[in-house]
Amino acid sequence: MRSTAAKVIIGFALGATTVGGVATAVTFSSPVVKACADNRTGALYASTDGKCSTTRTAVDLGGSGTTTIKSTVQKVSPSVVSVDVTIPGGGDTGSGSIYKTDATSSYIVTNNHVIDAAATGTGTITVELDNGDTYPATLVGRDPIYDLAVLKIAIGNEPVIALGDSNSISIGDSAIAFGSPLGLSRTVTSGIISSINRPVITGATGSEAYIDAIQTDAAINPGNSGGPLTDSQGRMIGINSAIASLGSTSSTSGSIGLGFAIPINEAQRVINEIITTGKSTRPVLGVSFDSNYTGKGAKIGAITPGYGAEKAGVPVGAIITSIDTYKIADYVEAIVRIRAYKPGATVSVTATLPTGGTKVFTIVLGSAPSN
Repeated sequence: MRSTAAKVIIGFALGATTVGGVATAVTFSSPVVKACADNRTGALYASTDGKCSTTRTAVDLGGSGTTTIKSTVQKVSPSVVSVDVTIPGGGDTGSGSIYKTDATSSYIVTNNHVIDAAATGTGTITVELDNGDTYPATLVGRDPIYDLAVLKIAIGNEPVIALGDSNSISIGDSAIAFGSPLGLSRTVTSGIISSINRPVITGATGSEAYIDAIQTDAAINPGNSGGPLTDSQGRMIGINSAIASLGSTSSTSGSIGLGFAIPINEAQRVINEIITTGKSTRPVLGVSFDSNYTGKGAKIGAITPGYGAEKAGVPVGAIITSIDTYKIADYVEAIVRIRAYKPGATVSVTATLPTGGTKVFTIVLGSAPSN
């Protein structure tokens, strides 16, 4: 992250305790039109009497034709879950979304850091559905590098969340965050997209997650981790992951209007790989960066044999200043930008050479196991 006037700390939006209750941080307008949203596809159908079949959820639409926040909440909430992790001596709470379902089971998407404490087999994971029913969950797979995890519960035909396009969002667009902050299940907050492509690094040294984040001012608090960030139509555009707080001696921080979500376009590849194989991959440029370099750009400290950078002729000591159309301020931004691509993608890397001058390298990204 670039330096700022105030000390800002990026931390996981993870809750450590469950306090119960229900909270909704949105003021709703009066509905005027009744409709039914298909639980699987999200498609809207007219309802003459306000009643819907068991496969559809009643929603309210504004008279102007614009979907209200209330109708969006009604549409999305059935696919949002609370995730409770219990380990000897404690536990964590988080959130998730029903991503995929069949006749007998459902897949839940959440953050890796939500379930990390139970991933070694010393704890249990429980998922609470929107209707209050709870189910034991098994871990399908996880990816600490992208801070993603997939759970599975033994109940099928559940409503799945509709997916949006995080590449098409713009600063100023509406954003709605769902989850269970501090264990307060079925909590909803609203705001806007404050920034996109924000490089954010979270986690402990040696196990960092680098996020090409969507920044939002929708209130995200501990326990929101893993829950969906949606657009105004209720389509998931991101997965809530981290919050920023001003430097403090307090171990627990709340929202100051700086929340960060993993873009769904980036997350979807990882999620699908985990569901299919239990594992995931990451793109590899084939370099190690000099973290002590303080100048503009990302300085290459070493080249990894056999990968794209070596094949393209990138020298040690070169300083990457842009990747495709994105300017690179430091090595964190370079890592975040590379990890936003798929393995096998071709990227254009502009670098200042150790001998002087600038050169553009065309590099095919390699692939490596992500976890």
